[in-house]
Amino acid sequence: METTTIDWSCKKTWSQSAKNTAWCLLGCSIGDFGTILFFQITMIPFQVLTIMILAIINGLVTSIILETFILVKQKLNFKSAFKIAIGMSFISMISMEIAMNLTDYFLTGGAILIWWVTPIMLGVGFLTPWPYNYWRLKKFGISCH
Repeated sequence: METTTIDWSCKKTWSQSAKNTAWCLLGCSIGDFGTILFFQITMIPFQVLTIMILAIINGLVTSIILETFILVKQKLNFKSAFKIAIGMSFISMISMEIAMNLTDYFLTGGAILIWWVTPIMLGVGFLTPWPYNYWRLKKFGISCH
């Protein structure tokens, strides 16, 4: 079994992985916050857990759409772009979504957007997958963006 040591002190890789993570965060946040806001405005009586699960699913979907669009704009064909968007950052997106929604749950009781909670959710959502994105970029030399 081969052991590979990752250099965690590369500023260039931290910078690139931060950009990748920020794009992922933007995509996830659109679907996540949009779903929570929809239920907050319409006051449809869904359970908090149901709304949060829908927010996570919609966050994953909008992130995949955004990443696919970015890759297509970089001259990849749609099929390849879609496969990369799903395969490369799905762990990152899931960890980001769960972290953001758990933060919302612990601070507000869940499925509530309040002005002071949103930046905290975004911060936690960014920091959670960032080291994984760095590791993946360093180990495989692959990035979505």
